[in-house]
Amino acid sequence: MKKRVKRIRGTRTCGGGSAKKRRGKGSKGGSGRAGAFGHHFVVSLKQGIRKGKNKSDSTHERAEDNVTINVGELDYLMPGLIAQGKAEEKAEGIYLDVTPLGIQKVLGKGKVTKKMMLKTNKISRLAQDKIESAGGTVEQTSGV
Repeated sequence: MKKRVKRIRGTRTCGGGSAKKRRGKGSKGGSGRAGAFGHHFVVSLKQGIRKGKNKSDSTHERAEDNVTINVGELDYLMPGLIAQGKAEEKAEGIYLDVTPLGIQKVLGKGKVTKKMMLKTNKISRLAQDKIESAGGTVEQTSGV
């Protein structure tokens, strides 16, 4: 059960100082969306009027465009990708192009147990080292 607030009950102004201080519309800080980027910033975030400081526009990459995957996840998903025809098993190893899968960057978390030839837009240094230490190769294309 929620505890009742009894501290200010029974006082005339309920902790607001003089009764004149909370009187008009000026005490609420403006009307409508006034102050959404200033003194009412947090309120506008909660109401969904403002999305935060890094608003996405046409010149910046959006967060949903930067899809990443770890090399450990790729290693785990490899048999399923081969079965679906999205990866090819060759004599030199497993060939996989991750750009048609919608993955923009490969990160280095996890273990690599399979020899893979990976083609990607971006890759972290740790991921590249892990793939090459397992005997694989990495081909990096220019990201658009």
